Amino acid sequence: MSKLAVVILAAGQGTRMKSERVKVLHEILGRPMIDYPAAAAAALSPERIAVVVGVQADLVKKALAGSKVRFALQKEQKGTGHAVLSALPALRGFSGDVLVFYGDGPCLRPETFKSLLIHHRRSRAAMSLLTVDFEDPTGYGRILRDPAGRVIGIIEEKDCTPEQRRWKESNPGIYCYRMDFLKKFLPRIGNNNRQGEYYLTDLVAIAVERGLKLASLKAADPEEFLGVNSRRELAQAERILAERINRGHLANGVTIHRPESVLIGPSVKIAKESVIEPGVMILGETEIKSGAHIEMHARIEDSKIGEGVRIKAGSVIESSVVKARAQVGPMAHLRPGAVIGRNARIGNFVEIKKARIGDETKVSHLTYVGDAEIGKRVNLGCGFITCNYDGEKKWLTVVEDDVFVGSDTQAVAPVKIGKGSYIGSGSTITRDVPPGSLALTRSPQAVKEGWVKKKKAKRKKKG
Repeated sequence: MSKLAVVILAAGQGTRMKSERVKVLHEILGRPMIDYPAAAAAALSPERIAVVVGVQADLVKKALAGSKVRFALQKEQKGTGHAVLSALPALRGFSGDVLVFYGDGPCLRPETFKSLLIHHRRSRAAMSLLTVDFEDPTGYGRILRDPAGRVIGIIEEKDCTPEQRRWKESNPGIYCYRMDFLKKFLPRIGNNNRQGEYYLTDLVAIAVERGLKLASLKAADPEEFLGVNSRRELAQAERILAERINRGHLANGVTIHRPESVLIGPSVKIAKESVIEPGVMILGETEIKSGAHIEMHARIEDSKIGEGVRIKAGSVIESSVVKARAQVGPMAHLRPGAVIGRNARIGNFVEIKKARIGDETKVSHLTYVGDAEIGKRVNLGCGFITCNYDGEKKWLTVVEDDVFVGSDTQAVAPVKIGKGSYIGSGSTITRDVPPGSLALTRSPQAVKEGWVKKKKAKRKKKG
């Protein structure tokens, strides 16, 4: 089987996005757009992947950090032909087939590329391309065929006649070349057109003129070939990908209420018998175990949610772990580094940051726990605060097993509250509390009977 290399064109600014950020870095379902074509390319197991960068090249490289890609710099954007020419140094020494497509096509499937590759190789073609019939082909080059139906050229929309603009068969910009053909003829294309650019599409005419085998394959699903050039198309692409992902989860036994309102990232794993309510967003490398229930308008990113967990409405969970049968929310916030134990309860307006909460512990409401180790079966009352930051450094609070902490209590770190202790409400704990102790720091209560009556009388006399 012939070897494969992939070239992804991602050098342009994308002026119609009306953004200072380069087009391929705009996010779809929590990931930069360029991630999607790069992942589709990687699924083909090619020998090389070359990404052509130009505008904001360093930022695009950063977005793809960790990916097994090479980068080629197109210093000036002089057209698609010039972009692929810029990629040839990254393909030096390669022989085989070269697949070329754009970095602004996030909806493309690896299966579509595989179909083109199979057709290209069976046809023994020097060059092959995908075509698609768009209901509205605005913005795409049109396919030119001879009376026998053979492709003889592609004409860019800017260069089309009024009649040609009405044609529906279009060029979505996906090509497969033999490396020897590409290396020989790509430097020969010219820029004799209205834009003064070097069009990759001119290779079609070159192949026809020299009698070389040119193959084409018409794709079935136009929606897959949406190129993102505007914010409207960015939203369309996100809808397409979200629907595709949600259909997969539904087929695997996940209940999703009003799936059109739910956004789930491509790397998210959800086990069967889980339930996702409307308005939920789940992104990043999140994993949700069987029987979990995510209530409406929760947002979860890069987190692990255990079996039977219930995330209540409006909660936000970031880079955290929630173990089996725990409950979080409503309106709770788990910041990075939070670990919630089995059967624990994290309630209304509770914020947890870089803290471990033990099994069966209750943090019911209006509480902040940061930089802490909280044991098992602990009760943290309403308004408990770990005072973890002294203005320069973060300090650790340790609360051991079976501790009861009354409402409106502060623990000034570093501090340790021993096993089985009881902390009275309204206390400020600044020193370690031994196991089994009662600690409280209340001032004596002063009561002045008749004070209100005397105050009113004094005011009346002055008046």
